[in-house]
Amino acid sequence: MSDPDHVAEPPGVVSVLVVDDQPPFRAVAQTVVAVSPGFEVIGEAESGEAAVATAAEFHPSVVLMDINLAHMSGIEATRRILDENPETIVILLSTYDERSLPADAATCGAARYVHKEDFGPAVLREIWDEVHR
Repeated sequence: MSDPDHVAEPPGVVSVLVVDDQPPFRAVAQTVVAVSPGFEVIGEAESGEAAVATAAEFHPSVVLMDINLAHMSGIEATRRILDENPETIVILLSTYDERSLPADAATCGAARYVHKEDFGPAVLREIWDEVHR
């Protein structure tokens, strides 16, 4: 018997967790996801620690992860999330120029780095499709 309080994710909908310490960017990222057909925000977090806990609870398909977070960086949070759920796709987001990224950004397991100015529905879909080829 199905649980009447449980709302199942529609078939084909990609669940997304938004992680950023700046509320305005979280709002922008949520808007990008909302206007991206087939994607849906299932949660948000403002710290690396909260991202790890939220990902463990909700098991998102995609995590949009800011690199520069207080206490636990987005890079460390990415490692921890992927240790628990290697199928999750993490997209690192920041204002860093790609040449200025911390060295460990390339080894944390993220699918790709995207400059915040370049993030939009087409980029989200491109990365999802690329990983699922």
